[in-house]
Amino acid sequence: MRGQVRNKRWNDAEDAGDGARLLVCRYRPRGVRKEDETWSAWDASLGPSRELHAAIYGKHGAPIAWREFKKRYLAEMRAERDAIDALAARVAAGETITLLCSSACTDPSRCHRTLLAGLIEKKLSAIRSRRRSTGASASPRSRGSREPST
Repeated sequence: MRGQVRNKRWNDAEDAGDGARLLVCRYRPRGVRKEDETWSAWDASLGPSRELHAAIYGKHGAPIAWREFKKRYLAEMRAERDAIDALAARVAAGETITLLCSSACTDPSRCHRTLLAGLIEKKLSAIRSRRRSTGASASPRSRGSREPST
């Protein structure tokens, strides 16, 4: 099975193929009881920083443009390289991960979850390319590897 990266809003209907549903918002959705959560994990560090979140919504002046938001968000995600690499590795191993964002984020083309999915896909492409060039497959067992003998 080939893993994939999907993205939705946290309140979009769950589909059987969603796999692990990861909330990637800086803030947890208000008023959602623990038993009503639609995500299996939450990583606030993959959402825009508090400052960037405030800037896009104009909390301290005019809202910044999408182009500026995108530039700043991608710069922030450089510090989250390990988390992004780990997600890409999970997808490369066959897992599907659905990135979830705010219910108010109705346009995926202007949402950080789509930018994040692009970063994961880029890393995933590098992983798959490396495997093709070395002849490696997704699973160590399928390469015939064994535990080292002592």
